[in-house]
Parts: sequence; structure tokens; C-alpha cells
Amino acid sequence: MQSQKNSCPPYLKPGDCIGIVAPARKISPEELTSAIAVLESWGLRVKLGKNIYKSDHQFSGTDSQRRSDLQDMLDDKEVKAIISARGGYGAVRIIDGLNFSSFTKQPKWIIGYSDITVFHSQIHMHCAIETLHATMPVSFTKDAESLSLLKKALFGEELSYTIPAHSLNRTGECIGPLIGGNLSLLYALASTPSDINTDGKIFFLEDLDEYLYHIDRMMMQLKRSGKLSKLKGLVIGDFSEMKDNTVPFGKTAQEIILDAIKEYGYPVCFGFPAGHGIKNYPLYFGRTAALSVKEKTSLKFL
Repeated sequence: MQSQKNSCPPYLKPGDCIGIVAPARKISPEELTSAIAVLESWGLRVKLGKNIYKSDHQFSGTDSQRRSDLQDMLDDKEVKAIISARGGYGAVRIIDGLNFSSFTKQPKWIIGYSDITVFHSQIHMHCAIETLHATMPVSFTKDAESLSLLKKALFGEELSYTIPAHSLNRTGECIGPLIGGNLSLLYALASTPSDINTDGKIFFLEDLDEYLYHIDRMMMQLKRSGKLSKLKGLVIGDFSEMKDNTVPFGKTAQEIILDAIKEYGYPVCFGFPAGHGIKNYPLYFGRTAALSVKEKTSLKFL
């Protein structure tokens, strides 16, 4: 279990090569055309995984093909960053077959969100290298601001956010490494080699398309396993398209989360624009951040 300060991969510069892989749901050439053009307009050279357009039911190729593409990019010294074309489901099926030894010797940015939480967590625990929770090519057209911020993050410009207050916020200030990702994936990674240590961290959570009682069950698992008790702070992103049963659960996702951490005293920020909503501000996972929840909320990477 890593505890040292995470190292920062080199920021990108014009002429660098960025790899695109599809480790989960399948992707079509039409869905990537405009994103490739965007990356090239930033002065980057784009390299595609050799199996990226393969199809195996909902997956972008077999487990072996998807794993091979990501492994090739991890080992390729020319590639300075790896961005996942999209999320979906599939990363957990290939994570145990990946070798991160070359990646650890030559760190590069791993970029994505949702299902890519699997890679963020694995790297945080075993490689001590920062990763980037951010929008992916299939969503590049969703929000121009999020895309512009991704470019700034990759090219090393300062990231600092100020957002309006949320009615459920709990005020306070803290400093600590930011980690987290998709709640469903973090729940699925419990008791596996990719399970993260949250002690002393600022914890970010987001999710999509879940029943409210599922949210409650997952938050109870995090609480019972001790992952909520020793946080420095909590940042809650989008909980989009939540579902309910015929007999209502009686709380929103945000209220469920607040109830789960009611006995702890750390600051809590709700409504941070990251996750599956329209806006998806990039977050450096593994980097120390300062969180201030007052009249407005600020999150600054140090």
C-alpha cells in the first residue's frame, strides 16, 4: 500500500504523442473523428490502439485485445499520455493482467472517468503516480469549458476552481491528496488489490443511473469498511439520472450521502461539476489539494 507523495507525469507539449484506447465499451470511428481532430489541433500526435474498433458484444474487443492495447500504450516510450475513448464496463476484467512496471519507470498521464476509476485506483495504490479524472473523447463535444480545462491540465496550467455554495454543504477547510471516482466502481473494488486507502485523503465521488437504495447500500459499505471516518474532506460530483422504486426511498442521493457521514466533522462540498453531467472539470487524482467550503467552495491543487 503506497503512502508516499505521488509523482507527477511530465506535462504535454506540442509534438507529444497521446494514445487512445478503449478498455471498456466499444467505440466507432465516427465517434472518435472529431476528438482526434481536437487533440491534433492542440499540437499532439494521436496513436490509436490497434484493436480500438474491434467489437465483442458490448465490449471493444475481447478482454485479451483490450488488455493488449492498453499494455502496448503503457510500454510505448513514445506515448506521453493515454486517454480512454469512453467508459462503460470492462476495465475490471483486464486490470489484473496489466503490467505497470514500464509505466512506473516512465510515468505518463492516464485520463478518463467512470469505468476508468479502476485504473485510477490501481495506480494510486501501487504506482504512486498522479492520474487525471477528466472528460473522454466520446464526450468532447459535450462541454467546451471542460474540454478547455482538460487541455490546461495536460499542458501544466494551474487548476483552481471556485463554485457556488450548495444548501447541503458542510463548511470547513482541509488539505490532502485528492482521490476517488465512480461510487459503483469503488464499491466493486472493495477487498481487491485495487481497493483504495482513504485515510487522510480528500475523497471525490460521482455516479450515474443508480437506484437510490443502491446509493445507500454503497455508502453503508464505505462507512462500515472505515473509508469515511478518517477523511480530510469529501467532494461530491454529479449523481445523475438517479432512479427510485414505486415506494420512494425518501431521500435524494445527496441526502443519503450526508446521512452516511453525519457523525464526522470534515468539510463536505456538494455539486462539484465533475462526473456524468454536462460539465466535467478535470481533477488530478493523487495530488495534494486545498478544499475550502464557505460562502463559495474553492478547490485548488498545490
